[in-house]
Amino acid sequence: MNKLGKQTIKFDSPPTITEVASIVGPKESQGPLAKYFDKCLDDEFWGEKTWEKAESKIIKETVNMAIAKSNIASSDIDFCFAGDLLNQCISSSFGLREINIPFFGVFGACSTFVESMCLGSVFIDAGAAKNVLCSTSSHFCSAEKQFRFPLELGNQRPPTSQWTVTGSGAAVLSKDGNGPFITHITPGKIVDMGIKDANNMGAAMAPAAFDTLITHFEDTGRKPSYYDVILTGDLGYIGKDIVKDLCKTKGYNISGNYNDCGVLIFDKSTQDTHSGGSGCACIGTVFSGYIYKQLQEKKINKVLLVATGALTNATSSQQGESIPRNSPRHSNRKLKEDNPVPNCPILLN
Repeated sequence: MNKLGKQTIKFDSPPTITEVASIVGPKESQGPLAKYFDKCLDDEFWGEKTWEKAESKIIKETVNMAIAKSNIASSDIDFCFAGDLLNQCISSSFGLREINIPFFGVFGACSTFVESMCLGSVFIDAGAAKNVLCSTSSHFCSAEKQFRFPLELGNQRPPTSQWTVTGSGAAVLSKDGNGPFITHITPGKIVDMGIKDANNMGAAMAPAAFDTLITHFEDTGRKPSYYDVILTGDLGYIGKDIVKDLCKTKGYNISGNYNDCGVLIFDKSTQDTHSGGSGCACIGTVFSGYIYKQLQEKKINKVLLVATGALTNATSSQQGESIPRNSPRHSNRKLKEDNPVPNCPILLN
């Protein structure tokens, strides 16, 4: 692997995204991307007694599904990189405690899925692993209880708020394969513009996404038009508009091929999700469901996946702290000029 510019890593032997899996909750099952997910639930509890136990079950079943679809024995998977939003990453650690794979707990807030793929890709390209498993989860009810207010209080949500996606996404990365490939990653910096409103994550995370996007373009010498799709993780409608405006200040127009997972996963007009979706599972399910299928079918060939995460918790918000943000990204490449194979670059901030 080689370092390009300030922050980007280019892989000598780009890892293949061998297989993916996704499970989503009831609200996501009613959204516009429902047909792309492997399993849609009709119950927030999925037969469990608590929302937290349900989330652990969701990530467990998603990971098992991804492994089964990959046709790679779990004993041949060298490492697992996974995390979630809950304290001590209990959804991942409890849900995956029986898989018997060396485990790295990862926390990047809502950027965790892409962060895990960044780390897994480094392990593979460095020769430390042949196959790795990357996964994450989130749950609307458990996240609201931990970060904002218990649902029983019935608090009114402001227009800037977003709906945490209930679900899980998982991916198996391999040294060998025919693509899609992860060709570059750009770890981002912590960017803090002083936003303190826990109900306006889009505004808090947009500057980090912008900073990492510009860094990726400068490090690689690529223009936004190089990619078929530039996709942020969960900025929602407000954060999406902010990123577009910020990019224009640097001379980059991303409007033609840019979208956001939090915008795509719900129907704003019928589902009352205000500014859109968020949560670890937002980018995890949209990529593992919708985007991966588009890559497989060659409907798109080059994707810049820009994950975003708000590094906050209930204590820091109550103490008046601002909300630092991070954002990762990855991309895909052509195997032959006349036979494009999808690849996915990762932007990590």
